[in-house]
Amino acid sequence: MTKEERQAKLKEKLAVMKAFDRELAGGDTGGYAGGIDEAGRGPLAGPVVAACCVLPPDFDVLGVDDSKKLSAKRRAEVYTQITEKALAWSVGIADNETIDRINILQATRLAMREAYAKADALLFARTGSHIETLLIDAVSLADIPCRQEAIIKGDARSLSIAAASIISKVTRDELMLAYHEQYPHYGFDSNKGYGTRAHYEGLAKYGLTPIHRKSFLKNL
Repeated sequence: MTKEERQAKLKEKLAVMKAFDRELAGGDTGGYAGGIDEAGRGPLAGPVVAACCVLPPDFDVLGVDDSKKLSAKRRAEVYTQITEKALAWSVGIADNETIDRINILQATRLAMREAYAKADALLFARTGSHIETLLIDAVSLADIPCRQEAIIKGDARSLSIAAASIISKVTRDELMLAYHEQYPHYGFDSNKGYGTRAHYEGLAKYGLTPIHRKSFLKNL
């Protein structure tokens, strides 16, 4: 595939994902839509991080997609462009102690509500309008004063959810790199807290750290 063909394909994908969001939000007069997604539901250590992102109609960044499909370098590049051009964005974080106390699903929802509330407040401060439709990747939230659309595999179909997936992933990865400096024996710089062989070897030799999810490691 030539460079020109690749660019054309990326532009087509951008247009399709934009149209998907616009339709779910009620068309051109439907108001602002916010996409929301999370990173870190499965790891054995660290927080779960959610992000909410509201994009402008003229958003033109190519290559926004499910964060798992992008290399770390590309995610970082797109993250910078998204956060510079978004009308509003924010993150919410639930730490490992919260996860252990209320379970991972409820902690994820807590982080998502925090991300939504902060992004909505920022959007209102900048535009005088609130988020009218919240697009979520396969989760529903209680106590949200706007319409919600839960979308299966939303991070691959919705532009704003994909943007949120990138923001949450980059944010969480940076947190785990910082934790690696504190706890260098578990491979957090490469596994980001997931249960790799190096991680389990670190657990066997050094035990749990203050950021481990004890509810995920009941046998240790």
